[in-house]
Amino acid sequence: MTNFFDTRDNPKLVWAGVAIVAVTLLVLPFALAQVGTSWVRITNYAILYVLLALGLNIVVGFAGLLDLGYVAFYAVGAYTYALLASPHFGLHLPFWVILPIGAALACLFGVLLGAPTLKLRGDYLAIVTLGFGEIVRIFLNNLSRPVNITNGPQGIARIDPFSASSR
Repeated sequence: MTNFFDTRDNPKLVWAGVAIVAVTLLVLPFALAQVGTSWVRITNYAILYVLLALGLNIVVGFAGLLDLGYVAFYAVGAYTYALLASPHFGLHLPFWVILPIGAALACLFGVLLGAPTLKLRGDYLAIVTLGFGEIVRIFLNNLSRPVNITNGPQGIARIDPFSASSR
């Protein structure tokens, strides 16, 4: 007795399923555009948190290191983009120029934190990385006086949207 949904005997069914999913994904943005564009922002946040969770899964799951300050490196890269693509310093650099700069700066902070903590494991590593995450948060929140760099808890306003070229 053969099952209709048994894909081993019917490879055309697999391709039909792939085609249906592909067409649905292609049509979905146009259908949702009729409702509004708030779903784009919500989807962007969801994808961002998924990427952060996947990165943490690699560190904790595969490497076995309990890293609680993981998001501090993301914050360093995000503030780098915000400072270089906003009227705060008047630079307005393109995205593809800022991307490697932000990644290199986050990598530098990773090396600066990782070098002295290479031998730590378990709870000790968790405490050190949690402390690093809190230090970054407090430091960036307090960089508004005496010289305004990050605008304190209000954050950096009017960040340029994604653009491949400068204005």
